[in-house]
Amino acid sequence: MHSSSNEAASDHSGAVLHVWRTATITKIDVPTPHATHIPNMPTPATHSSSAASAKPAEHGSRYRYVVLATLVLSYTFNFLDRQILGILKEPIKQELGLTDTQLGLMGGLAFAMLYSTLAVPIAWLADRTSRSWIMTGALGLWSAFTMACGLATGFWSLFLARVGVGFGEAGGVAPAYSLVSDYFPRAQRARALAAYSFGIPVGSALGILFGGLIAASMSWRVAFVIVGGAGVLFAPIFKLVVKDPVRGGLDGATAKTPPFSTVVATVLPKPTFWLLALGAASASVCGYGVAFWLPSFFIRSLGLTLVETSWFYGGITLIGGVAGIWLGGVLADRFATKNRAAYALTPAVCFLVALPFAYAAMNATSLVWAFLLFLVPTGLNLAWLGPVVGAVQQLAPANMRTTTSALFLLVNNLLGIAVGLWIFGYLSDLLAPRYGTESMRYALYCGAGLYVLASILLWLASRRLAADWVDG
Repeated sequence: MHSSSNEAASDHSGAVLHVWRTATITKIDVPTPHATHIPNMPTPATHSSSAASAKPAEHGSRYRYVVLATLVLSYTFNFLDRQILGILKEPIKQELGLTDTQLGLMGGLAFAMLYSTLAVPIAWLADRTSRSWIMTGALGLWSAFTMACGLATGFWSLFLARVGVGFGEAGGVAPAYSLVSDYFPRAQRARALAAYSFGIPVGSALGILFGGLIAASMSWRVAFVIVGGAGVLFAPIFKLVVKDPVRGGLDGATAKTPPFSTVVATVLPKPTFWLLALGAASASVCGYGVAFWLPSFFIRSLGLTLVETSWFYGGITLIGGVAGIWLGGVLADRFATKNRAAYALTPAVCFLVALPFAYAAMNATSLVWAFLLFLVPTGLNLAWLGPVVGAVQQLAPANMRTTTSALFLLVNNLLGIAVGLWIFGYLSDLLAPRYGTESMRYALYCGAGLYVLASILLWLASRRLAADWVDG
């Protein structure tokens, strides 16, 4: 029940060294736009003479897994910096004298207003230039603004620093979706995108754990500086490893990128796009909101300390999130070979299954039972990532994927982040006169019902998906 993922793989040192040398030292000839395309073999990008290009690699090449692991690590930093405010908000609230509504605005609106809106023009640029360079700049920028959060002296200074984090992260996700789709063939794409999404629970868990432990031993300000600084150091490593493959090379489509208006005219009229986007957004309102406010629930209602909450919720996020994301990707890829509707039906079923477990978890009197019960909705809430994102990639030709992903994320994040984080804080303040410290519990009760709406919308999407599907 939470919007946050892991990916891990390790090769022999010799193989890694070979890949490193191939990716960073070997001179690669860039073919002209008229070069013969070799099916199922990514070839260097032809979209820009200045864009970095990946060496052609067969489907079994180890390099694509190195790229995927690096993208997962980038997404881990993305969510670490995004979600760390969730575990730090209690000490921040005490020191700066903030309300739950203000904290919800900082975590939601401050982050989402530029993160969501700028993602579209940045994605338009990424469809025409180097996706690797854009992600490198984005990573360094959001990490620097995360460090700036540690210098905040009040509501507005922290609010503006969070706006900067959102500005940087606007370039971190849509280009990655496009890269994964160009490194992995369609039959493996949902699983690859699910693996990429491991960065959500892993980053969220690390933010919860490291943020809480550092804040308890030093201060919340130091926590922001340390995790942000780590991202700044990782940015140049990311650029050395990740190269741009040919756009649509695995789908037999390498056409010139069309104007933005063409992408909009292709994607937005499709009912499936809106049903997938609004279905994911409904789940994200609950997922992002609950992920942000559950640490407060554990502290206020279950009586845990900051350090105990860090370990407790960090474990739930990591175990439940990774299992749920991988389950969604594997099931969708398996059943979609017979029926493409599985890309939408798989998460629709998961949301319905998650609902009773969510209510049971919030009423558990034992910490052991609470831990076990929260694992289920935490995982199933994230099961949509691989299947739905994979389906969105097929609503437009390959040369429109980055912009299409950004349009999807615009809807998902404006509702999921901006509304989700704010609404739970607002409901908590509204219910506080009646329920006191238990107000957050009742706010969470209200939000869990959005799983039903998400399930209905995705079921409707499953009925239209085949008609709106684009091959290549």
